Amino acid sequence: MRTFFLRALAVLVAVSSIFVAGCSKRSSSTADNAKAAAKIVVTFAGTEAPSTGQSRMMQEVADELNGSGRFDVTVQVNGALGSTDDLVSQAQSGVPLVIPSDPGRLASQFQIPDLNILMAPYVLTDIKVLEKLPDTAIFKEWQKQLEAQGVTFVADMYNGFRSFYTVTPVKRVADLKGLRIRGFGNNIGNALAKYLGFANIGIPWGEVLPGIQQKTLDGCEVQVATAFGSAIYEVAKNLALTKHYMLQSSFVCSTALLNQMPEADRKLFLDTIKKTAKKYGDIVASEEDSFYQQMKDKGVTITEVDLKEFGDTIAPLYTNNDLGLSPGLKERLFKELGL
Repeated sequence: MRTFFLRALAVLVAVSSIFVAGCSKRSSSTADNAKAAAKIVVTFAGTEAPSTGQSRMMQEVADELNGSGRFDVTVQVNGALGSTDDLVSQAQSGVPLVIPSDPGRLASQFQIPDLNILMAPYVLTDIKVLEKLPDTAIFKEWQKQLEAQGVTFVADMYNGFRSFYTVTPVKRVADLKGLRIRGFGNNIGNALAKYLGFANIGIPWGEVLPGIQQKTLDGCEVQVATAFGSAIYEVAKNLALTKHYMLQSSFVCSTALLNQMPEADRKLFLDTIKKTAKKYGDIVASEEDSFYQQMKDKGVTITEVDLKEFGDTIAPLYTNNDLGLSPGLKERLFKELGL
């Protein structure tokens, strides 16, 4: 009788174990299925006006990803969620954000000085080189350095040449001396100001128009689409076409966000951003002449400056190595780009 009881107990334990294991597997499977079915929540956040190519690019990416049924993407522009650097820091900590920064900001924020070469004054002047950039060994090295710090450099989009918009006319380098100009508050912005002679004021973009109105600023340096979208023509009636930076929107996101995505979703996400960035880089380039004409129509006087004078004035920036670039960096980059 005792033997029968022990055998029955053993069978009961075994059945119970199978049942518990089955429930556990079903529970795990259910959790996996729920995870696969849940939409991936992401926010694209920028500081430019809704009308610019950068903002429209983000909206198109959002529409395509949302159309796949796998993502829940929202877009915030006009600096609604804060400054670029603050947003990138949030992404670094794991917040599901995609932010258009730029090489100069990333160089300063993540202590990768060589990234400055991509936006250093009068170095890259042909937008077509950006098509080749992602395939270069040097770009892949920069990506690894950023990923090690928690962000992924997804795409680099052409976003316009930057020039000076001022209250008083600027025809020569000397005309910039002493002016209070809103520029990048990083190493590139400070170096540009040092050699061109203006005071670099690194305030948020949303403070520029009221700053010029209140005469705490004499102007700004920015790309034409953003200048027009922000109505800078209302307060600064002079545009000097210095084209000192080839601005790039460097789209970065949280590496943790990517690592949490199923492989197929991650591929769709990255491919969509890269493809749309290329498309809108071409659109931005094609629209620049129209924006310049619209600035003229708003009463802005556009001056074609002597670019050689500005380039020669900037030249000591490189001999003095103010940006802390590695020896031979420019030559290596040009070689890999086929220049």
